[in-house]
Amino acid sequence: MQALYSRSMNRIRYEIEVQSGVDLTHLNTFGVPSTAAAYTAIQSPRQLEMVARSFAAEEVLILGGGSNMLFLHSPQRWVLHNQLVGRGIMSSRNGFSIVAAAGGEDWHEFVKWTLAMGLGGLENLSLIPGTVGAAPIQNIGAYGVELQDVFHSLKAMDLQEGIWKTFTKEDCQFGYRNSLFKEEYPGRYFIAEVQFKLTNRNHVLKMDYGAIPDQLSNMGVSEPQPQAISEAVIAIRQRKLPDPSTIGNAGSFFKNPIIPLIHFKKLRERFPEMVHYPAGDGLVKVPAGWLIDACGWKGKSEGAVGSYKHQALVLINQGNATGNAVWAFAKKIKQSVRQRFDIELEPEVNLIAY
Repeated sequence: MQALYSRSMNRIRYEIEVQSGVDLTHLNTFGVPSTAAAYTAIQSPRQLEMVARSFAAEEVLILGGGSNMLFLHSPQRWVLHNQLVGRGIMSSRNGFSIVAAAGGEDWHEFVKWTLAMGLGGLENLSLIPGTVGAAPIQNIGAYGVELQDVFHSLKAMDLQEGIWKTFTKEDCQFGYRNSLFKEEYPGRYFIAEVQFKLTNRNHVLKMDYGAIPDQLSNMGVSEPQPQAISEAVIAIRQRKLPDPSTIGNAGSFFKNPIIPLIHFKKLRERFPEMVHYPAGDGLVKVPAGWLIDACGWKGKSEGAVGSYKHQALVLINQGNATGNAVWAFAKKIKQSVRQRFDIELEPEVNLIAY
């Protein structure tokens, strides 16, 4: 372990330690082998300031929970692991509370905490793996709710300029599984804190999406509160999705494609059973899982890589798969969907190629 930078300030000694050859296999939910040439755990804002001011030109890879990435190679960039923690209610008025959480907080644990505090808004996003800081990058979403629906603002360190910046919802340029941080400036902004606007009474519940109504009925719940919605979502996800702690995966591997209505109508003539949802402005969303299943990939395996038997959209590491093996399998799925439906699937997972 090498002390790369250290100094005394107000009788407190701050250090930035860089470790070499750190095994990242257990720091990515796919569980593919990878090694960091240089690794630093960021555990305080002061550390982050020192990194940015001293090494602003250094190219970095920001690591959260490792739940939405696939290592094709061991990263040669400096890996900064977001381990900032802390959460609290900042203010409450007019039926809403502004809640803040540090970027390294576990997402699902944070959701559980908001529910325990009597707050609503995040219940549909229960059991999504990852960290709070990574959530805005991907604009995570599930069961009719996206992060942007409850987002207030975030604070991030600009690693290029070495200054703190605050981003509003408009600044973030949220899109479907996308944002400014993912599309235009990957690796530039280290998200230290995210603030959410949640309800503290008169909760507006999204409970008509997917299997939620049936699950609530099975639970015997007729007048649900946010906690019940969360429990329903957890039950559904546990049935459909593999636990990353036992089967390596990164959740949904591909985005649900959005296609022009005229294209959809032509496909519907050939495939009348095609599942679809209106996406506005003459567009239609088609579930990627349905397309992959229709091409015969659900439950299929090649070596240690497979498509999960309960959800075709989830690719899994069944043992000792490499990142390149997973990507090769994914490209075959892409080709099948393109040939049959003339639809190009885009990865939702971030591919780490250097």
